[in-house]
Amino acid sequence: MNPVQKLHSLGQSLWYDNIERRLINNGDLKLMIEKNNIRGMTSNPSIFKKAITQSNDYDDELVPLVKVGRTKEEIYEHLVISDIKAACDLFRPLYDKTNGGDGFVSIEVNPYLANDSVQTVDDAKRLWKLVDRPNLMVKIPATLNGLTAIAEAVSAGININITLIFAIERYDAVVNAYLTGLEKRVSSGKSIKNVSSVASFFVSRIDSNVDARLDKIIDKGQDSQGKAKDLQGKIAVASAKLAYDLSKRLFSSERFMKLQESGANIQRVLWASTSTKNPAYPDTKYVDELIGPKTINTVPPKTLIAFEDHGKARLTLEEDLPSAKLAMEDLELIGISMKEVTDELEHKGVESFAKDYTSLLDSIEKRRLEVLE
Repeated sequence: MNPVQKLHSLGQSLWYDNIERRLINNGDLKLMIEKNNIRGMTSNPSIFKKAITQSNDYDDELVPLVKVGRTKEEIYEHLVISDIKAACDLFRPLYDKTNGGDGFVSIEVNPYLANDSVQTVDDAKRLWKLVDRPNLMVKIPATLNGLTAIAEAVSAGININITLIFAIERYDAVVNAYLTGLEKRVSSGKSIKNVSSVASFFVSRIDSNVDARLDKIIDKGQDSQGKAKDLQGKIAVASAKLAYDLSKRLFSSERFMKLQESGANIQRVLWASTSTKNPAYPDTKYVDELIGPKTINTVPPKTLIAFEDHGKARLTLEEDLPSAKLAMEDLELIGISMKEVTDELEHKGVESFAKDYTSLLDSIEKRRLEVLE
């Protein structure tokens, strides 16, 4: 049993943080699903930017759209929806086999709407209707305004992937939004049995941000430099472990148990941003150290290949929780505010997705004008 298969046997699902027309057309995605290498798929504007602008795979569809007068936004959405529908169809047998446990494909709401709850809900409903697949998940960022949108979308019966979660406190609010949405749906007499959600907790970006702050303390030769060195590369995993511990408590609460009687599904924690940014750390660090039951790890291509080759599949997520708590306490003691870190990461995350979306639209517009010449 290779590391991927063993990981799945331990109750964690690997989802693929990538989508390309080539993978769909050449049969590679179908084969990966059949071999049980991946059990779901996530996408975002950054992924589609790379897929569409760095290949000619979309030209056969793009050129006719240009010739009938479609705008750059319309072209983008048409290309993306085509990929998402095709991927959902390939994952549908797994979705059915697992009774809606896996086999999901995620699409992101318009990144420009991250701080507008009303328009976010409208966009989520629109995408849900356009794709029209039960194994679709619509991604909504966990901004403060996003919380309201999450509850409303869940109450509308839409599967939601809550993205850009960095803070444990925000994760708590995300679960509350999910449960509120389910409660509202139940009170209106509608079924919640097929409503699914995941909470995407971003991992490696936490270490990148915290380590840079720790480096400044070390470089200044402060009294706390020894402690700072010891904390490098530990905060992301510590934070994830505490989030998972909170998840277990929230989904064993009386509030959730009452919803479960009506058919509610646990909102699984999904570890996102799991490629290793620091070359000094193992390339499978954010998979090896975050394995636990009823969780998901969404991995980019290089990380999946690395883990399949030399990953270590064993239950690690609940190991040494006291040390995780101590690491978070020590971070604050040496003057690094976790709230400041996570606020900055959320802001940059929203900004980055919007920037990539703009860049993608600009690239499509350039291609559109070339076709019209």
